[in-house]
Amino acid sequence: MTDLTAGDMAPDFSLPRNGGGTVSLSDFAGKPVILYFYPKDDTSGCTTEAVDFSGLTEEFAKLGATVIGVSPDSVKSHDKFAAKHNLSVVLASDEEHKALEAYAVWKEKSMYGKTYMGVERSTFLIDKSGKVAEVWRKVKVPGHAEAVLKATQAL
Repeated sequence: MTDLTAGDMAPDFSLPRNGGGTVSLSDFAGKPVILYFYPKDDTSGCTTEAVDFSGLTEEFAKLGATVIGVSPDSVKSHDKFAAKHNLSVVLASDEEHKALEAYAVWKEKSMYGKTYMGVERSTFLIDKSGKVAEVWRKVKVPGHAEAVLKATQAL
């Protein structure tokens, strides 16, 4: 899969979510969506990112926007993660890597000389028409949620 860029149509998906049920991009037609992909529940960077986005939920809601976090963790893991950190963002489970691959964030990574497949921390701002408005790849967590909020306000 090639990398998505601004102007591309955002691939639809339907994934199980925390709290039960499913979440699909098409559920939010006509509204902006912040879709962020993260490697693993309850790790330091992923927790900070989820808490930061949750802290801005009301600001995003004022813009009609929904924040959805996606990782390959199970729904059970997402439920525990959301409860432990009082998260208000939607957490979608992509254990089969369908959305991860559609958004080209399932990548070869390396740590301590070992190569493995994993999630490249990335965020996609999707506009009301379902097009990718902005992409952040290899995200550094500090200040990221605020930068995404500013970009959403500029839509």
